[in-house]
Amino acid sequence: MGLFELLKAELKAVLSNPVILLTVFGGVIFYSFLYPLPYSQQTPQEQEITVINLDNSQLSRQLERMVDATTQVKIVQRAHSIAQAKEQFLNGDVRGILLIPKHFNRDLLLGKSPTLSYSGDASYFLVYGTIVEGLAKAGGTLAAQATVSRLVIDGVPLELAAEQFAQVKLNMKPTFNPSSGYLNYVVPAVFVLILQQTLIMGVGVLGGSEKSNSGYWNRYSTFSIVAVRCLVFVGIYYLLALYYFGFSFEFYGVNKLASPLVMLALLAPFLLSSTFIGILLGAILPRRELVTFVVLISSMPLIFSAGFIWPLESVPQPMVWLSNLFPCIPAIQSFLMVNQMGAEFSQILTQWKLLWLQTFGWGILAYFAYQHVQKRSNKSAS
Repeated sequence: MGLFELLKAELKAVLSNPVILLTVFGGVIFYSFLYPLPYSQQTPQEQEITVINLDNSQLSRQLERMVDATTQVKIVQRAHSIAQAKEQFLNGDVRGILLIPKHFNRDLLLGKSPTLSYSGDASYFLVYGTIVEGLAKAGGTLAAQATVSRLVIDGVPLELAAEQFAQVKLNMKPTFNPSSGYLNYVVPAVFVLILQQTLIMGVGVLGGSEKSNSGYWNRYSTFSIVAVRCLVFVGIYYLLALYYFGFSFEFYGVNKLASPLVMLALLAPFLLSSTFIGILLGAILPRRELVTFVVLISSMPLIFSAGFIWPLESVPQPMVWLSNLFPCIPAIQSFLMVNQMGAEFSQILTQWKLLWLQTFGWGILAYFAYQHVQKRSNKSAS
């Protein structure tokens, strides 16, 4: 049998194995729709709160209307006491409590700074931050109106007062994420991790299935099997990666700034090293289902070690060093730089070289591990 026959046998083994088909094709396509779904609205909106208005003045009621008009907050309840508001919060009727203090109107007109109090569950930091942002926006707008009114009373022209009521004028323009949402922020990086994890599982399941049987894999050299297996899986995952970085990004409106050649160049060492890890796990683990287990439990540490959800400065340094052994870490960092930030290829050379170093290291381990499995299998057959 020649290499062409080996290639056909390898493709047949992949396409006839329902576990591999479900993991590779089903997993990648399924996650392309499932994972971005929670982020489809980009940011939390219309978070429900209750209000305790101890001032009950026209100005405090205006503040209520301004808070309710923001996209972040929706007033659905009102309470006459802190105890009543606390009960509404604990019952799950609202996400937070806004307290407008007594003498709010008087203090604001006198130029004092009344304190608006907010209570909420800070463990849900996205919800908590969204509500605080909406309250700060409404409170700041009302304070600006009061300041402008005082300046006009003091004889300052209205147009000048509207421009000079604050010492600093803030003009925020989000960089690399113009929507300020989570699709451009989270999904591109997680797609890279999904590609790695499903690729490792598919290759590992195939290798684990071979250890208890005899077949074409016993009649070829280790180099031929490893090379053809890499060719098959890397070819499949190039297509799946194009689906992720092409159709999926277009479908969800994710930024695409990198050139196709740069993406293809980054994919080569990333997919090769992931394939080698799958071959290694399939060879050293006693049962093929353990490959899936090991890959799944590694997903959460890897995603937090990539530096886009949690700052690397807050991650223990030994964990950062350990995570750099896996291809998804430099791959995520380099993909985000070139595709979401528009970096040049020269700016990701460090990550690209690390990916090729990982490919070399994992390739050696995979070769000798699979060679050991072949020798043991041939010895058992004889």
